[in-house]
Amino acid sequence: MAAASVPFARPPLRRPRECFVSGTAAGVAAHLGRPVGVVRAIFVLLTFLWGAGLLLYAWIWVFTPWDEAVPTTPARAADAPSGASGRLGQAAPSRRVPVAWILASVAALGTVGVLAELAQSIQSGAPLGPGWFSSVALTAVAAVAAGLWATLADRADPARGPRHELSVRLVVTGILLALVLTQVAVIRQQGIVPFLLAVAILAGIAIVYSSTLVGKWRELSGERVRRIREEQRAEMAAHLHDSVLQTLALIQNRAGASSEVARLARAQERELRSWLFDGDTPADSDLPTDLRDYAGALELDYPARIDVVSAGLSTERASGEVAAAAREAMLNAARHAGGDVSVYIEGTARGVDVYIRDRGPGFSLAAVPQDRLGVRESIIGRMRRVGGSATVRPGAGGTGTEVHLHLAGEEAARG
Repeated sequence: MAAASVPFARPPLRRPRECFVSGTAAGVAAHLGRPVGVVRAIFVLLTFLWGAGLLLYAWIWVFTPWDEAVPTTPARAADAPSGASGRLGQAAPSRRVPVAWILASVAALGTVGVLAELAQSIQSGAPLGPGWFSSVALTAVAAVAAGLWATLADRADPARGPRHELSVRLVVTGILLALVLTQVAVIRQQGIVPFLLAVAILAGIAIVYSSTLVGKWRELSGERVRRIREEQRAEMAAHLHDSVLQTLALIQNRAGASSEVARLARAQERELRSWLFDGDTPADSDLPTDLRDYAGALELDYPARIDVVSAGLSTERASGEVAAAAREAMLNAARHAGGDVSVYIEGTARGVDVYIRDRGPGFSLAAVPQDRLGVRESIIGRMRRVGGSATVRPGAGGTGTEVHLHLAGEEAARG
């Protein structure tokens, strides 16, 4: 029995971000399930029918969105210039064909031809015909197109960027100025035509640089919008601080640190403060941020109130051994002591110190059975293996327990 034919699952019409020029032919080929070479050949053949292929290509180019997928590597995304990415997780389109340089080369060759014909006309004394002025106009159009493409398309391309745009723009400006000089050279003999053409070429230079001004204007507009958002966020933070945050703090004080109501109020207060004061920028994965997040998670699971205070600057990351040892000590304090737990982080050029203090009944490390390796290996042993130290001792006045973690910095190690 013949196998049943599987219907072709037609993907949506999207242009791939890795493309030759615009991704139009590749997008149409993927949508129709046909080879991309056949689609390109159809566009070329239709162009001979009064430009129908070129118009169809331009129409699909304008109205077809980019593909949502990102076929780029993280290293390449890191090399992208600022503003090169659109939405989060998407890279700017990258074109393999250097369109701007191709157009600039065409304009340069056209300029050489224009200058050669002008020199021949000056030697022979014969006036220049309409074909020469048409060549000048087409050359100027190619140069302006190269400048616009470099600014509007190649500037955001991770493979090119602002330096590529600046190089193309300088070459284009030189070509256009040379064309202006050719019109100035024949303006007395040829009348109004070279004058109008020279004005048009100067307008082309202005258009090339105006595209950069448009980008700058968009950046200024975006900065103004961000500043307005920050002002609104500050006003909202002030209002919520005087109302909601104070109410949550009052609930915690009245309910007690170990009650379920206080823990929920504490968690809501932490989330609200993070939303208000962290802004749109994700917090860096440093040691204080990691321990604050971990403290919030512990408060939801254990009857404890954990305050994390940081002083100084620490280069210790959340993925380091100090963070792992501190998390283990915080877990022990929340699980066995409960109540109020304080975490103090002090970072200096000579190292980082972390103090975890609780107000529980306390314990003696010597009295802990040898098969209980939580404190000996997860805290003391971990710090010893990385060249640091960890001490466990009774708290102030003999109440509770204090765990002190210390890791020397680069300057202390050298000294």
